Amino acid sequence: MRIVQICPSAGDGFYCENCLRDAALVQALRRLGHDVLMVPLYLPRVADGTEPLDNAPIFFGGINVYLQQKLALFRRTPRWIDRWFDARPLLEWAGRRAGMTRARDLGETTVSMLQGENGRQVKELDRFVDWLRTEPQKPDIVCLSTVLLAGMARRIKEGLGVPVVCLLQDEDGFLNGLPAPYAEQAWGMVRERAGDIDAFLAVSQYFADVMAPRLGPHAARMHVNRPGIELDGYARDDLGPTVPTIGFLSRMCPDRGLEKLVDAFILLKQKDKLWPVKLRICGGKLACDESFLGRLSEKLRAAGILADVDFLPVFGRTLRLEFLRSLSVLSVPEAKPVAYGLYVLEALAMGVPVVEPAIGCFPETLALTGGGVLYEPNTARKLAETLESLLLDPQAARRLGAEGRAGVAKSFEIGQAAAQMIGIYERIVQRT
Repeated sequence: MRIVQICPSAGDGFYCENCLRDAALVQALRRLGHDVLMVPLYLPRVADGTEPLDNAPIFFGGINVYLQQKLALFRRTPRWIDRWFDARPLLEWAGRRAGMTRARDLGETTVSMLQGENGRQVKELDRFVDWLRTEPQKPDIVCLSTVLLAGMARRIKEGLGVPVVCLLQDEDGFLNGLPAPYAEQAWGMVRERAGDIDAFLAVSQYFADVMAPRLGPHAARMHVNRPGIELDGYARDDLGPTVPTIGFLSRMCPDRGLEKLVDAFILLKQKDKLWPVKLRICGGKLACDESFLGRLSEKLRAAGILADVDFLPVFGRTLRLEFLRSLSVLSVPEAKPVAYGLYVLEALAMGVPVVEPAIGCFPETLALTGGGVLYEPNTARKLAETLESLLLDPQAARRLGAEGRAGVAKSFEIGQAAAQMIGIYERIVQRT
């Protein structure tokens, strides 16, 4: 098949599950022999390995999107001016400064993007569709990697006459977090523009159930396609670290439960400060996370255990694998339910057991894989108790990790996920 995969990028500042999911799926689809044109939006993409992924220019450059939202002048500027603002160094700088945009600006831009041909970025949309039409080979299908791009579907279908599908992963958290009245407006546009989408592919049954009421009658076109991961490289030939080590793998920000894990670690060390347990934190950050991380460091310093905590500055695939091999257990104690939890699959693939709150996708994922312990209520004290039970029984932890690795290979191998996706695509193409 000839597939166009449209992938927004968060830049390279932090561990972005959606970005890693898209990259892994594109690589797996190409290995199956399909022709995938991967189109980056907003910011430059950084491959999580050695294989080049993007084979298209950047569209909807983040600076141009912002300027066209704020100033009518930039909705009419010629392309040679817009090209200046799409320069890679400038976009990379903007990516590192993410978080500086006001909540109101973010809400207005989200609604505008969902409005598609009626939004303020229509110049960018028309340029993108015109470019697709000039490609030497017409695609069989176009995939939007998030429902936040649903405003593009109508224009794409008009211009190319091909079906458009949409992946679903954790959009609810972003949309619910927009200030009033933009959250309600954006959800209304999602429901309206869902009529232009030929199929939705949710990353978990949990999230399919979350999104179904939001999509209304369009939810009848819902499928569950668990993306999975590439297992090559996830292997450990030792018995784990000599010092019991807890790991965290996600963006180092308040939303991912990092402070709860730090509080649980402090509780563990308060029981016995001489207990040589360590905490390693990996996943990157943005400029807006610095004050939060400074506060956590002060909390750890006040408890006298800052030296037992590592904040790792890099998280590329090779270094991420080394990080996972150094762990006894991984926990990302999310404050709110999430749709997928790629870090859980990465840890289990390495044979590292996980401890997660019994919310969101985690019960579903661990029912399929084993390899982890769920806890409730989602408090620092309960988390500390659950982590302690695994750290004090390393043999049981290793057995749990081995179970998880087998479960990931059975239910979340990326080749299987890609083949299932192609099966869905083929049925959609045949009936359109």
